[in-house]
Amino acid sequence: MDVHRVDDFKKDSKVLKQLRSGETNGCFYIESPAMRGLLTKLRCDSYRTLVAASSIIRPGVAQSGMMREYIHRFHHPDSFEYLHPIMEEQLQETFGVMVYQEDVIKVCHHFAGLDLADADVLRRAMSGKYRSRTEFDRIADRFFDNCRQRGYPDGLTQEVWRQISSFAGYSFSKAHSASFAVESFQSLYLKAHYPLEFMTAVINNFGGFYRTWVYFNEARRWGASIHLPCVNQSEHKTSISGNDIYIGFIHIQNLEQQVVGMICGEREQSGTFSSLEDFLERVPVGLDQVIILIRISAFRFTGKSKKELLWDAHLVLGKRKKRDPVRELFPVQKREFSLPKLEQTTLENSYDELEILGFAVTIPAFELLETAFRGEILSRQMKEKVGKKVRMLGNLVTIKHVRTKQKQWMNFGTFLDVEGEFFDVVNFPGSLKRHPYRGNGIYLLYGEITEEFGFPGMTVEKMARLPYRPDPRY
Repeated sequence: MDVHRVDDFKKDSKVLKQLRSGETNGCFYIESPAMRGLLTKLRCDSYRTLVAASSIIRPGVAQSGMMREYIHRFHHPDSFEYLHPIMEEQLQETFGVMVYQEDVIKVCHHFAGLDLADADVLRRAMSGKYRSRTEFDRIADRFFDNCRQRGYPDGLTQEVWRQISSFAGYSFSKAHSASFAVESFQSLYLKAHYPLEFMTAVINNFGGFYRTWVYFNEARRWGASIHLPCVNQSEHKTSISGNDIYIGFIHIQNLEQQVVGMICGEREQSGTFSSLEDFLERVPVGLDQVIILIRISAFRFTGKSKKELLWDAHLVLGKRKKRDPVRELFPVQKREFSLPKLEQTTLENSYDELEILGFAVTIPAFELLETAFRGEILSRQMKEKVGKKVRMLGNLVTIKHVRTKQKQWMNFGTFLDVEGEFFDVVNFPGSLKRHPYRGNGIYLLYGEITEEFGFPGMTVEKMARLPYRPDPRY
């Protein structure tokens, strides 16, 4: 397909629906929790709105309070007054809010009477690109002098300067935002029409906002069946066949790249493996590498349990003294033994997966908990409980650390519920000191459900990381 048909993508109903609802995980620049929230609050469904959103998400606008003001004005364009007629004349497209770097230049030029060169020096200085502190002070003084000469009230001048200074250091140029939005639309189109292929590509890209397990969850949300690595199916990277996504060997910790190359090369040359013994005859691999593959269920096609396979592997390879893989000259004759039934539980398998992949596949992470409690409400029910205090369970995805004006830490947290759906929380300083985050895992959260411009969240009062069931392997 031609990914450059951006004009068509801008009108695509599936793309616009996903944009409006914040279904943007995996999409360039618009997948972070803050950006998903902003898109939902704006009910963004146009390229022009996305261009503006790509710039107002920057720190300066949010910290100055102008991002919230922009959202309010976007939905209620007749409910506010412009600071000054010149602001209306120059910033009507963005409802009187400085959104782009060009807006800073326009306000300095048309409102304060600075020439365009000085206005740009001021913008550059505020973004940390000082030519000279003396030069900056000279232009800043001229800004205030010109405003006084034009008869502006001091309060008006100070407010315009506050917005300029809080914004200029973080803003994008309009062209920058526009080019970002183009790539966002390209990503959105691919996700809207080829969701599983797109998520597989995102996983293999290793460059998204979230950790890899979150993208596997996203693929599952869109209908994929996620399969553990398999010596007969998996490739070096994650691969897809229909709705089946096979985790790539690259995600297996401590599996040597040389071994992966031998597995894929031998399978391509001579076909799939019929058994563990067939594999060991054809792939000269050391015992430690075979144990990793067995523990991650890469030989499940044999129908044998992990413990039986480990027994067989030790019989064939246990006496090898060399650590380097050495292919046998003749097939190894394996002695047959009658073994008692060796049990392998799904809980044991899940702990193997956590250790080797970093996330569980066989059972959902919530099934590892000691408690059977799954929360009073789910993410999709939050809007029904606005203003009420509830308990929710969430698997921690990411935390954003922010300093308040009083120099205290507060956090914005993002979680997945038991259905794999996102929800967002805020931890204010007092609550955070009493109930801090304790690393990755599943948390019990108690707090009030809030809503802002149609986007729900929770203000956390208490939270605690929940214990997992004991590891049965030890």
